[in-house]
Amino acid sequence: KELIMMKSKLLNSLIFAALAVPGVAMAEDSPFSGNVALTTDYLYRGITQTGHKGAIQGGFDYAGPNGIYAGAWGSNISWLEEAGVGNSSLELDTYFGISNSFADDFTYTVGFLRYNYGGEYPAGTPSANTNEINGAIGWKWLTLKYSYAVSNLFGFTDSSGSGYAELNASYTLEGPAIDLGAHYGKQSIKGSANTGWGYSDYNISASKDFSGYGVALTYSSTNVDKAIWGDQAGKAKLVMTVSHSM
Repeated sequence: KELIMMKSKLLNSLIFAALAVPGVAMAEDSPFSGNVALTTDYLYRGITQTGHKGAIQGGFDYAGPNGIYAGAWGSNISWLEEAGVGNSSLELDTYFGISNSFADDFTYTVGFLRYNYGGEYPAGTPSANTNEINGAIGWKWLTLKYSYAVSNLFGFTDSSGSGYAELNASYTLEGPAIDLGAHYGKQSIKGSANTGWGYSDYNISASKDFSGYGVALTYSSTNVDKAIWGDQAGKAKLVMTVSHSM
């Protein structure tokens, strides 16, 4: 419980820091940046993390020399309690890696990401904490990325080695300065007890920046087996997110 409170205080602190000074941005040459967002539903890989309810989110990032990056990001969640497999209401992610360009119009990223949930779990129930390594190759407006779980995946038993492959496209309409996006992802979940839990997700999005404030609309859906996942997963849904960067 103390760990959950500590994480909640950290998330609240970074969110209120951004909201308290909405007109102040970090120096342009600073390697540090922050962000805060309000969203009507926290969808991750197409699956709701908040029972199709809203979320407040925020994080800090460091972008150093030679493409080195690190950061932390948090959001309220409800899926652990709703599934009866834990009592954490907070997700706090920590990550680091290197991202750079090569040749003409090509980029690459190699990184590590840990999803931290804390809280208490029923006897015999694995922790939802998850470690993933990831790699991505980008070309102009296309990015291909693969994430590989080096621990159990989000509490699935014996699921180390699960993978998530995704293809993302982004394009900016220069006249109205609207960013368009499209995404397709495929989640595989290892383990003989997890047959049928794998699925694909896809979305399209449009976003626009208004002097440091972003507004985004995303239409997302999946092909999950609802007989396995239940009603809270796999709904086709339109999500609105309002964000602020500093």
